[in-house]
Amino acid sequence: MLTTLLSLPTVMAFDVDPAGRLLVGYDGSGIRQIHLVEADGSWRALTALGDTARSARFVPESRRVVVEHDSGGDERGQLSVLDLDDTSGPGGLPVLAPLVHDLAYFHHLVDAKPGRVFFTTNRRNQVDFDLVMLDLASGTETVLYDGGGYLGSAHVSPDERWVAITLAGGPGNSVQLLLVDVAARAVTELTAHDDPTYQEGPSWLPDSSGFVVASDEGRERLALRRYDVGTAAWSDLLVDDKHDLAGWVCPDGEHLLVGTTDDGVVTMALHKLADTSFVADLELPTGGCAARLIMAPDPLWSFDGSYALLNHSSPVNPLSVFRYTRATGEVVAIQSPAGPELPDGLTHPESHRVTSFDGEQIPVFVYRPIGGAASSGSAVVWVHGGPELMAMRVWNPIVTALAAEGHTVIVPNVRGSAAYGKRWYTLDDKELRLDSVRDLAAIHDWLPSIAVDPKRTALWGGSYGGYMVLAGLAFQPERWAAGVDVVGIASLVTFLENTSAYRRVAREREYGVLAEDRDFLEEASPLNRVDDIRAPLFVIHGANDPRVPLSEAEQIVDALTNRDVPCQLLVYPDEGHGLQKRSNRLDAYPQAFAFLREHLS
Repeated sequence: MLTTLLSLPTVMAFDVDPAGRLLVGYDGSGIRQIHLVEADGSWRALTALGDTARSARFVPESRRVVVEHDSGGDERGQLSVLDLDDTSGPGGLPVLAPLVHDLAYFHHLVDAKPGRVFFTTNRRNQVDFDLVMLDLASGTETVLYDGGGYLGSAHVSPDERWVAITLAGGPGNSVQLLLVDVAARAVTELTAHDDPTYQEGPSWLPDSSGFVVASDEGRERLALRRYDVGTAAWSDLLVDDKHDLAGWVCPDGEHLLVGTTDDGVVTMALHKLADTSFVADLELPTGGCAARLIMAPDPLWSFDGSYALLNHSSPVNPLSVFRYTRATGEVVAIQSPAGPELPDGLTHPESHRVTSFDGEQIPVFVYRPIGGAASSGSAVVWVHGGPELMAMRVWNPIVTALAAEGHTVIVPNVRGSAAYGKRWYTLDDKELRLDSVRDLAAIHDWLPSIAVDPKRTALWGGSYGGYMVLAGLAFQPERWAAGVDVVGIASLVTFLENTSAYRRVAREREYGVLAEDRDFLEEASPLNRVDDIRAPLFVIHGANDPRVPLSEAEQIVDALTNRDVPCQLLVYPDEGHGLQKRSNRLDAYPQAFAFLREHLS
C-alpha cells in the first residue's frame, strides 16, 4: 500500500483570473508542475521542470504567467515568465524566459499586477529580505522595503497603493505587521517589533481602505481584526475565545470567508462583512482542513467574488481543490487527471489528551491499524516540524501507510505547537526546550492505555520533528526502540552556526541566541548525549537543504557508527529540506519501513 499512497497525486490552486481560468500545482508526473485549468475544466501543462514548481501567478491584462521554481530543492526561488500563446517548447509547452535569476540568492514571488511583478529577495546581504517591484516593460526594479528582517509575506492592495508586510524576528513566535506606501516608499509600523503578537497575512478590502487580519494581540486565540488605513484605527471584527480564526474578504465587499480551527480541523463558513453575521457553512469533506494551515495557498476568491477556490486535505483525501459558489452554496471538486485509486478502509484518527509531567494536557491524534491490518501492538510516534507549526488532520501518506502496516500511529501536538493557543506555543521557548521532549516521555508512559506495547515503539519526525526524534533517543534511551530522523537537527549549536544566514536570525528567537545561550543550546543538543543513544536510527537528508544542513545528519551518523549503534543514512543529491520528488520518496520510505519492521517486530 505504501507505493500506492506515495503515488497518489495532489493538486493546489495558486491563482484564478477574471475569465475563470486557474493556475494549479499538480504532481501527477512525480514532481509538482504548473498547469492551466480552463473555465470549461480542460487541463494544459505549462511546465516540465526537473524540480518542483513553487508558485505561479497570472499577469493581469496579458497572456503571461510568472513562475517561481528552485533547483534541487535548495529553495532559492528563481522567477521566470511564460507566454500562454507560446507552444514552441519541448512537447508544445511554453518556453520559460528568465525574469529574476541569480542562483546565489532567494527570490520569492509575492504578486503580479498589470505590467508589474512584486517579489522578495535576500540578495542585498543574504540575511534580510527586501520587497521589490519589477516593471515588466522596462525591467526597472523599485525597492519598496529594505528595512531588514525576514519577510514572512507581503500583500498588495487592490489599488496597488499599499503593501502590508508580515515580518518575523520579534520575541518567540511573534510577527510584526508593517504598511508600505508604494508611491512615497514610506513604511509605517502597525505593530511593535517587541510585541509578542502573532498575525496571519492580511486580506485587503476591495476599495483598499483597509484590511482584515488574524491576530492574537491581547488574547489567547487568533481573532479577526480590521485595520482602517485612513484613520489608522484597529477594531475587533470577529472573536472566538476557544478557536483560532482566519478570514478572507470577498471582492464584493459584503462577505467574509471565515476559517475556524478546532483540534486539527479547519472548517469554513461565509459571513457578512459589515456585522460578521453567519450566512452559511461550506460543505467541504468532513474531518479535514482548508486554507494555510495545510501548507498550501490561502483560499482564492474569483475576480467578481462569485466563487472561491479552496485547497483542502483530510486524513482520507489527498490535497485537492474545491470550488465554492456563493450564490448556490454548492461545493464541487476540481477534477484532476486520473491517477491511482484511493485505497479502501482509510479512517480518521481518534482525538486524545495525555497528561504530561507538569499536569499539562498534550493533544494527540491516534491512527489505528487500517486496511485489514491486524494490530501488532507496536507504535510509531510521528512528531511534526516547526516547532511552532502543528499536526493537523490532513493527508499524510506516511502516517496512513504506517497504520496499514499494523502500527498504531500517535501524532502529538507537544508544547510549542500552534493552533492550541498562545500560551501552549510559548511553553517550549528557549530554556523550556527540553520540556517538549518530556512530553514524549509522558506519551510513552500513556501507551499501554491504548493497547500499545511501549517496548516496541519508535519515533519518526522531520526537521524539528527530527530533532525531537534524536532528543527522545538521547534523553530517554530506555524508552524508544528505534528512530527515523528526516532532515533533523542533531546539535542546536552547529545548526545555528551553519543554517542559511537569513534563517539564523529567525531561528535564534525560538531556540536561543548563540552569543547568549550557548551553554543551554549545548545542553539541549542530542549530539552531546550521543553516548546515551542505544536505539537503532534511520536518517534521511537532502544534500541541498538550506534550513538544516546535511552536516547535521552526517555528524550524528558518524558518532553512532563509531559506537557500533545500528545506523543508516540516505542522502539525496537533488533534494533539500525533505523529499519532494516521488522517485526519491519511493526509494527512501520503503527502506525506512523495512527498518521499522526489523526493529519493532
